Amino acid sequence: MALLDTWTPDAAVIDIGMPDMDGCQVAGRIRADARLAGVRLIALTGWGQSADRARSQAAGFDAHLTKPADIVTLMETLAGEP
Repeated sequence: MALLDTWTPDAAVIDIGMPDMDGCQVAGRIRADARLAGVRLIALTGWGQSADRARSQAAGFDAHLTKPADIVTLMETLAGEP
């Protein structure tokens, strides 16, 4: 989060199950910061049930991929392709 004070990425691939602050909390903070409005957020997680997908969408993720993600799918998702 501290890095985002000085740098704005085009996209971020974020694991949901992280210690201290989970990925949905990270996404929520990013979405709350107007300076970061254009950052594409992709959840990459082992959690893939419909409730998990709904939670990541509610947190502001643009996409939800489950591990292990296919590299072609990841690259297409980073590029904003369906």
